[in-house]
Amino acid sequence: MSSATPHTKSAKPTNQQDEHRSPTPNFSTDPHNPAMEWRRLFAELIGTFLLTLVSAGPAVFGAVTGQQISQPAAVVAPGLLVMSLIYTLGDVSGAHVNPVVTLAFAIRDDFPWKRVPGYMLSQFVGAIAAATLLRLLFGNVGHLGATLPNPHAGPFAALILEIILTCLLVTVILGTAHDTRLVGHNAALAVGATIALDGLFASPISGASMNPARSLGPALISGNLSNLWIYLLGPLLGALLATIIARALHGETNQDAKKAASGQ
Repeated sequence: MSSATPHTKSAKPTNQQDEHRSPTPNFSTDPHNPAMEWRRLFAELIGTFLLTLVSAGPAVFGAVTGQQISQPAAVVAPGLLVMSLIYTLGDVSGAHVNPVVTLAFAIRDDFPWKRVPGYMLSQFVGAIAAATLLRLLFGNVGHLGATLPNPHAGPFAALILEIILTCLLVTVILGTAHDTRLVGHNAALAVGATIALDGLFASPISGASMNPARSLGPALISGNLSNLWIYLLGPLLGALLATIIARALHGETNQDAKKAASGQ
């Protein structure tokens, strides 16, 4: 009796441990396995490539064909794409596809700082590759879809709008990542809808970039760099403001947000 009792007690913790053991990450993208970092970086590169292609493409296609793509279609398409990318790449890299999203996750302590440079480099390379492809296929037309401020509104109005739009977008991203009940398809819908919403009401003024990589690629390859500062500074300030709002709304980060940011 005395020898059986300890044996019975020791078996219970083992069963509890098995019940709470985390499932194996999909596609071998375990964030604790540095050998799989290349998968995450490739996911960010291809995701930002596609986002830039879809965002910049309408201006180029309109210039080439003479048939302008409507403003609603041009701004809803990136939202739909990001929604699809979250479904497709979310469990690989977290589907950031935006340097300021990566930065916001890092500031919130959801994402390791040591992985930030690799993510950002992949995102910028993906955007530059998309703009290069557009130029090779169609020439330097339509500013290659570079985001430009409306000349009647001016650069200051465009800057303020980019700050507000990015703040809204990143606030939604951080908020949906904070609770597992909102992660997954609900997060994809919320983020995609926010991108479309921002574009629908603000693209005539600033182009509604909200993404430094998306703006840098076309601006760099087209040689139209005069207004690029708006689309680097605006999203950066907007993302920083969003982290402050997230802290006020949700407090400290949690494990759900860390998992969402890392693609678990």
